[in-house]
Amino acid sequence: MRLGEVGGLKVRVTGGTDGHGGGNGPLVIMLHGYGAPGDDLLPLADVVSGPARTRWIFPEGFLRLEIGYGDSRAWWLIDMARLEVDRRAGRVRDLSSEVPTGLLQARQALETFLTDLPHTLPVDPRNTIIGGFSQGAMLTCDFVMRTAFPLAGLIQLSGSLLAKQDWRPSVGKRAGLPVFQSHGMLDPILPYVMAERLRDELTSAGLKVQWHSFHGGHEIPETVLTRLSDFVTKVLANT
Repeated sequence: MRLGEVGGLKVRVTGGTDGHGGGNGPLVIMLHGYGAPGDDLLPLADVVSGPARTRWIFPEGFLRLEIGYGDSRAWWLIDMARLEVDRRAGRVRDLSSEVPTGLLQARQALETFLTDLPHTLPVDPRNTIIGGFSQGAMLTCDFVMRTAFPLAGLIQLSGSLLAKQDWRPSVGKRAGLPVFQSHGMLDPILPYVMAERLRDELTSAGLKVQWHSFHGGHEIPETVLTRLSDFVTKVLANT
């Protein structure tokens, strides 16, 4: 693994021909969730299988949170007090029409990162999967559904439906794109029912969603990792 910077974001790169992202093999880009350190998803590169020479890159959120432990990062700020109030009251947290403060900045940061990436690594967008966990999943889904940037697939681990109205100008342009989506039925952070709505919206837009629910919370269990390996291998082997 090596550290670097792409488009103003700190990144961790692994895999490839030398374990440091070398070569020109397929690429998987994964964004971490709210409050996680930049290396939170790094272990995925060791446990998720893919074609030979597959490279992994993990961008780090540009916001540093002061929440009392470690190097906690985020893509935009979340009202955690509101989340807790909704959870205690048993209210479903519906973000489908929300455009959180800071989302625009996060969108711009991700677009700058992807635009600059080919200047740092040999990249074929058509041989590249993008995705993330939780907030990272929401940001990548937002980007994919709002743009025509060429990509081979999308990964949504414990994400949710966000700012759906902003997709309207480009909805339908992603028809046929493979999507891997997983969500825990007992997720206390991002409700399961909203993940189902995201699945249905993507399916209605013509994307090919592989849906994997599990009996658990806000996490990535072993069963999901096994199925994710199959998805990554199949999608990147066919590009």
